[in-house]
Amino acid sequence: MKLPRRLVPVAASALAAAAALVVPQAVPSAGSAEPAAVRASKHDDFVIVGHRGASGYRPEHTLASYELAARMGADFIEPDLVTTKDRVLVARHEPEIGGTTDVAAHPEFAGRKKTKQLDGVAVTGWFTEDFTLAELKTLRAVERIPAVRQHNTVFNGHYQIPTFQEVIDLSKRLSKELGRPIGIYPETKHPTYFRQQGLALEPGLVRTLDRNGLNRKDAKVFVQSFEVSNLKALHKELRVPLVQLTSSSGAPYDFVVSGDKRTYADVVSAEGLREVATYAEGVGPSKDQVIPLDATGKLGKPTALVANAHQAGLVVHPYTFRVENTFLPTDFDSSAVPSDSGNLFGEIAAYRKAGIDGLFTDNTDIAVAEEAEAR
Repeated sequence: MKLPRRLVPVAASALAAAAALVVPQAVPSAGSAEPAAVRASKHDDFVIVGHRGASGYRPEHTLASYELAARMGADFIEPDLVTTKDRVLVARHEPEIGGTTDVAAHPEFAGRKKTKQLDGVAVTGWFTEDFTLAELKTLRAVERIPAVRQHNTVFNGHYQIPTFQEVIDLSKRLSKELGRPIGIYPETKHPTYFRQQGLALEPGLVRTLDRNGLNRKDAKVFVQSFEVSNLKALHKELRVPLVQLTSSSGAPYDFVVSGDKRTYADVVSAEGLREVATYAEGVGPSKDQVIPLDATGKLGKPTALVANAHQAGLVVHPYTFRVENTFLPTDFDSSAVPSDSGNLFGEIAAYRKAGIDGLFTDNTDIAVAEEAEAR
């Protein structure tokens, strides 16, 4: 069996694998990533994306989480991008940071807590756009779902909120160290929300990619969004592949605001995917849009999404593959305990059989091991 290139540094020694489990907070440094591209017409290289890093093992969207994902064999690391008051792009799952940082323990920021309308939903907490970067850097990350990932809470308070530039610097350094390109797969979070506040994400994203020499067709970069209009605008400014994210319910928020009645179900229809292909190279569906669950919570039969996407010339990278029972179809559960680890190998194998081109996972090591077995 020939190991994929990503496995060579990992499989080289037991010491390398052990070191990956104790990776410290990374110190960013400059380097140069090796160019690579994953094109819609090339389906022989399965893409493994470290979802928010290796968030099954470290608090998400920290340099430690991204570094661990890369060392475990991820092809890409995924920063979700939001902005600070002083227009610096940082990596957080949402603009609200009460659940992912220790901000509530900082009395100096108690007055920043407020309720805002986030894509039409009232959300109460602390928001990145109300902080300068210097202020955010005084906070520390915490585990977002401690009831499920209690083992991750040991790292609470140890890692800062990274900037987008720091994530790029990390990917360049690790590309050189590991001898293979570590790509970045940034997502613009709630672009309409930030645009409404006069803090549009897209200009900073384009500037940062330009400044780092990453706005080119052969850069190992994908840019993704759950909205449509900002991807169409970015299509005119970026030369990297774009990915249209979708959900099993609801609609793109820019559609809601503009009065467009189409939903995500329309976006992933055969006609909708042909439209996506006019501005993007891939689609990132919720995994149940690829294989829905039956009434008992077990995997059902695959939909036509993958075939229709491939017919339109799009790659398919569904989300999110996680090892805990609470996130798995019931036929892959190991027990009745939601936080116990189940059969993620089996779930990934089922989706690979359905023809997906890659996936987002919190457990890079398992996805890499499953790929090695599949070969």
